[in-house]
Parts: sequence; structure tokens; C-alpha cells
Amino acid sequence: MESLGAFLKSRRDRTTPARIGLRTYGAARRVPGLRREELAQLAGVSAGYYTRLEQGQAGTASGQVLDALARVLQLDPVETVHLHNLARQPASPGLREPRHEEPHPRVLALLESLGDTTPAILLGRRGDVLAWNRSGRALIAEHVAFDAPQDPARRPSVPRMFFLDPLTRDLHRNWTEVARIHVAYLRLTAGRYPTDARLAELIGELAMRSDEFATMWATGEVADCTVGTLHLQHPTVGAADVDYQVWLQPDSPDHRLEIYTPGDPSSADALRILAHQSRPTTVRQP
Repeated sequence: MESLGAFLKSRRDRTTPARIGLRTYGAARRVPGLRREELAQLAGVSAGYYTRLEQGQAGTASGQVLDALARVLQLDPVETVHLHNLARQPASPGLREPRHEEPHPRVLALLESLGDTTPAILLGRRGDVLAWNRSGRALIAEHVAFDAPQDPARRPSVPRMFFLDPLTRDLHRNWTEVARIHVAYLRLTAGRYPTDARLAELIGELAMRSDEFATMWATGEVADCTVGTLHLQHPTVGAADVDYQVWLQPDSPDHRLEIYTPGDPSSADALRILAHQSRPTTVRQP
């Protein structure tokens, strides 16, 4: 997981004086980003207090101080939310085993109402697939059993598939772009749920087993995952460009319903073929 101090330092290191219009008068600098003293002065706090913040020794920072730091560091809205989440964490948060996530009946009813024409999947807070329709499963993981999400022990993990499953990697022509989004969203989630033992286990496993995950995690990027495009090379229907949009669920705010729509006519044809082929076969009684 990540501490407030580590996040502040990573953002301070990337914020150059030129980026924020700070004149340095040609003086030699040993660091590419802002010095602690410079950031503290611009944010209106003492250098000693800011140093203690980075070192985790200042207790809880006020919202006003955090907003001032976010302004100077030019954090975007998601990064600012992450900053506040980290500031609310206890100094040494203990990990706890969370309960298994269960999809809300109303979300399942919405998923069922979509039928199989529109691919959709329901994701939990750690990216586990809690439910999907047949075309959603056929689109992103046709090699996984359709009933796998019904068993918490067998639920497909989208982050694990992205970094540890060659078939999932081969599916995505823009794998690097989408993988970075997954990593950045995991960081945002980790800030929201610092005591989630399964989330910490997932991040640790991916960092140990995937050098690419470890490299992306080390960048410190944080982002939400709401809309985007998947450029696919599907083993059944070939090339397809699919837009996704995430619907948050009021009854279960940790869960996201991800819906896929075609980006062009040829991709629409591909999704229609996939929906048709993913329908369950009926066996005629003699």
C-alpha cells in the first residue's frame, strides 16, 4: 500500500519550478522537482510541518492544508481525492480480511435486463468479476467458465488476467494503455481501502510475478476508470474497437457495471456475431 508521505514526495519530485512558474534565478539544483521548503512556502505551511508530513510524523493534516498542497502540486481531481484518502489513514493501518463481495439483486436484475445483445460485466472493488452476461464473458474472457463468478474462490480477477494471463494480453491491441489504467485504478482503490488484506495481497502478488506491473506501480500514477476504448483482436470475431463505460451502483458503491458498445459498424457486426454464438444451446427432447 502507499503512504501520504510517499505520494507527496512522488508528486513533489515531478513538479518542476518551471511548471508552476517559480523563478530559480539560474541557481544549480540537486533535485529535478520542488524542494520541501519551496512547496511548504507556496502552500502556506512551515517547512518543518511539511517535512513531518512526508515523514508520517505530523498526525492528521487538515483539508485546507491538503487542498493547498494539491493546488501547488497541480493535482487533478482524482489525485486530490487520493491525497485526502491517504491523509485519513491511520499511521499504521492493520490489514483485515474482508467479507466476500456479493452482487446486489437490483444490479443483477439490471444486468439480466440487458440480455446478451449488450456485453456487460459487474466488477467488485478489487476488479473481481462478480457477474456477467454471456456476451460480456465471450468478449473479455471466453476461455473462462461462464459460471465462475458465482463461486468466490473461482471468480476471475481482471487485474490478474491482464498481467498474468497470456490470452488476455493477446486479446488487447492497446494492452499497455489499458494495463496502466488498471494499475492507476488499483492505487486509487488502495487509498480508499487501506486495510483490505485481499487488495494488499493482489498488489503484492502482481508486483512479484509481473515486472511490467511493478514498473507501472512504481510510477505512482492514480486515476479513475470510467470510460475508454478497448482495441481488441478477438480469437472468434477478429479485430473490434469497443467503448466501455462504467455505471456506479448506489446500492453497492464498491461495485461497477461495465458496459461495452461498438465503436464502428464493423465492430457492431462483430458484437452481434459474438452475442449470437454465446447463446446457450438448447437440447431438443426426443
